[in-house]
Amino acid sequence: MNYTIDILRQENRVAQPYRQTVHFATDDAEMTVATLLKTLNATPDLTDTDGKAVSEIEWECSCLQKKCGACAMRINKKPQLACDTKLGEFKDGKISLEPLKKFPVIADLIVDRSVMFENLKNIGLWLEKEARHTKKGEDVAYEASRCLQCGCCLEVCPNFIPGEDFYSAASFVPSGRVLSELPKKDKADILNSYVDKIYKGCGKSLSCRDICPAQIDIEHLLVNNNAVAVWKRFLK
Repeated sequence: MNYTIDILRQENRVAQPYRQTVHFATDDAEMTVATLLKTLNATPDLTDTDGKAVSEIEWECSCLQKKCGACAMRINKKPQLACDTKLGEFKDGKISLEPLKKFPVIADLIVDRSVMFENLKNIGLWLEKEARHTKKGEDVAYEASRCLQCGCCLEVCPNFIPGEDFYSAASFVPSGRVLSELPKKDKADILNSYVDKIYKGCGKSLSCRDICPAQIDIEHLLVNNNAVAVWKRFLK
């Protein structure tokens, strides 16, 4: 099948973005967008539809097994993992590749997602002493640990704006693990941060639930976290 690949490109953080379109033919419907990008970059003297040379397309990858989240990008306007998106999904042969739009572009399809990690630091999402694992919080801790920090949830969240007070699912999902394992006397600070940075700003649209590439049970985690941080705490 013949594919038309439209890529939104940007040479560096301050350069003007531009579009470049290439043609690609394959009968392998199981080929992923990640493999497509690797193949394009390995093609000598690749040219676009205007006959211009195509420089190496900048993008990120690590595991290529849907475990790290590094290859997140907008594919036909939808945030997805390139390693988990197959060419066979595009029946009309048209594929658009763009960087996630809520993060600063570093180059081409690579974005700076450090705001997510800064938010986790601001909440204080770490253990300062050994925590005792309990059977009661096992399901919450497991679900929370599966977050890839890919940023897809932030891309579709109507309430998340980088640099503002609401930290969104990329923070409240991993919060579940600490909230479920810390003893009550040791989690007052994180509970306060959770209320200020997550609970107060979440509109509960749950758009994050439908887009999560790891298919985390985000609604369950949100309900559990809110119960621990708000309802059980303040409505006694």
